[in-house]
Amino acid sequence: MNGGHVPVLAAEALAALAVRPDGVYVDATFGRGGHSRAILAALGPAGRLVALDRDPAAEDSARAIDDPRFAFRRAWFSELPAVLDELRIARIDGALLDLGVSSPQLDDPERGFSLRGDGPLDMRMDPSRGESAADFLARTDARELTEVLRDYGEERFAQQIARAIVAARTVAPVVRTRQLAAIVSQAVGARTRGDWSQDPATRTFQGLRIFVNRELAELALTLPRIVMRLAPGGRLAAISFHSLEDRIVKRFIARAVHPFGGDPALERVPLPAASLPGTPLVAVGRAIRAGDAELAANPRARRATLRVAERTGHPVPAWLVAEAAD
Repeated sequence: MNGGHVPVLAAEALAALAVRPDGVYVDATFGRGGHSRAILAALGPAGRLVALDRDPAAEDSARAIDDPRFAFRRAWFSELPAVLDELRIARIDGALLDLGVSSPQLDDPERGFSLRGDGPLDMRMDPSRGESAADFLARTDARELTEVLRDYGEERFAQQIARAIVAARTVAPVVRTRQLAAIVSQAVGARTRGDWSQDPATRTFQGLRIFVNRELAELALTLPRIVMRLAPGGRLAAISFHSLEDRIVKRFIARAVHPFGGDPALERVPLPAASLPGTPLVAVGRAIRAGDAELAANPRARRATLRVAERTGHPVPAWLVAEAAD
């Protein structure tokens, strides 16, 4: 635990990486360093750990780790190849992605991620890049906003909420978290949704956050880039917290563990097994979820899903190279 953040599935993630004492590993989502500290504890004197995060608060936390085996770079995780090139690291033995938003980000009202306090409607994990949620709401139209809330927030009242936001901004700019939450609540109401355990604006906040931070696009771009850098036997471990993230991870691994990238038309071609191309990854076990003890200690873990795959010695196929280059 560090800075009020409890790393989810920490023991499981460490086991999934199968850390070698002399290996080179990447924590692509440093957060407050819980997973990084666990990896460092498992490494020997010759091991190395590279950590990335785009959040300036994560960079502040990383300064507390005084270890010659550790290097931190403030970067988006899709920028991993450039970071490794800078550090003159050609191959890594494992990479961990702990996706989504961290507890300290949610707990700080000034970041604008949470409904629990009133703050500026920012939502950027990297406040120095891109537009804030308030900026987006100021310039978007009802159609685009509906798509964002529907596709990224999985909000069934997306159109209704989008129209309410567009109407509200003609009266005053939508720039505060509680202001937005009140607009959404008035537009749909908890009773209409039939879910008293969740604030009516929860999905709206999720959709805006994912859109503003390009979270799904970043994930889709990063997965093949990690595989391109994995040494044979190296592990990819990804922890996701909602179905949109998990679907991307699951589908990517499914493609990478099947010949021809899982293309059903090509897989129906009658070929001897020995003539099939080798796959770049093999799946390691099934999806892992938190046990009862962790759920009791850390309710945030209830939505966590860990998926693991291992790099083979086979060449990287053309489809994966193309996705890594996008």
